[in-house]
Amino acid sequence: MTTATEKEILQQPNAWRQLAGDIEVRSDQLSGFLEPIVAVPGLRTVLTGAGSSAFAGELLAPSLARRSGRRVEAVATTDLVSNPRDVFAEPLPTLLVSFARSGNSPESLAATDLADALLPDVNHLVITCNRDGALARNHDHKQGSLVLLTPDSTHDRGFAMTSSFTSMALAAWSVLSGAAVDDQRAARLSSAAEWVNDRRAELRRRATAGYERIVYLGSGPLRAAARESALKVLELTAGELISYHESSLGFRHGPKSVLRDRTLVVVYVSNDPYTRRYDLDIVAEVRQAVGRENVLAIGANTSPAGAGSLDWMLPALGQEDDSLLALPCLVAAQWLALESSIALGLTPDNPFPNGEVNRVVQGVTIHPL
Repeated sequence: MTTATEKEILQQPNAWRQLAGDIEVRSDQLSGFLEPIVAVPGLRTVLTGAGSSAFAGELLAPSLARRSGRRVEAVATTDLVSNPRDVFAEPLPTLLVSFARSGNSPESLAATDLADALLPDVNHLVITCNRDGALARNHDHKQGSLVLLTPDSTHDRGFAMTSSFTSMALAAWSVLSGAAVDDQRAARLSSAAEWVNDRRAELRRRATAGYERIVYLGSGPLRAAARESALKVLELTAGELISYHESSLGFRHGPKSVLRDRTLVVVYVSNDPYTRRYDLDIVAEVRQAVGRENVLAIGANTSPAGAGSLDWMLPALGQEDDSLLALPCLVAAQWLALESSIALGLTPDNPFPNGEVNRVVQGVTIHPL
């Protein structure tokens, strides 16, 4: 039987194409809201969310800062809510970008309230998959706020965020990077994701090969992709399959001890020619440690320095920013997590039938400031 999670992984190419069209339709409204804000001297942009939604911010922040020449930071709502005076220690003009699949988690709602309470000049861009969520309702038509919805289909019904994550990240990139996701860029990304979908059988073979651990490595934005990938494994296998993430350079500084005979290592290889050297160095090193057959190096750049070292060469993305390269890489990670869940006899849509972990977080008390 086809699961919701499977459908939501498969739908991503179409969802990305639809998203690009939706943003084009709203381009005047979006630019009218954002242009005066980003023109403010000393603007600080904070990308926030909880869990996977926080990792979307981590994925984008380095690239957005580099491209804009402005201060862009990723701060999880779980850190912001527990330590708001630390996060908002400086009374800077701030654009708070909130990522939320459902928009109903207590931290997501509290984060925007705390920003309003502690900052003299704050605007809100809410990027969510749920038009009926509390976050979208609270900020719809609110002065200083704009709600950007991803396609309704990306409000994932499965336990783990898949199409919701990639679509929210793509939406933020399109409106904040200065390099909109037009039809051509959306087509390239979607084609690469379809290329990955066609290799599901290979990922199933790896998921059923008896691995006890999966390690994801990457640099810069791709480290955030590695973090999200590792979380997908933990979520969909209910913690039965151990996963780990680290930067390509940081892995040698102790975390490399996680390697065992039954370890699969996935390395996301940067498109940046300088960064790529470090990624390829760790590819060679872990191949020597665990065997080439237990390493999957995924990238897109066709330069001589990278092409021969890659196991998977994503088509037509060799010139894209790593924040966008990450999206089809994450599709591969989603399939690997799904197939690992099935191999363990679990139900991917609900790997925690007793409610130990919930799709929308429960049990959080928001204390008064």
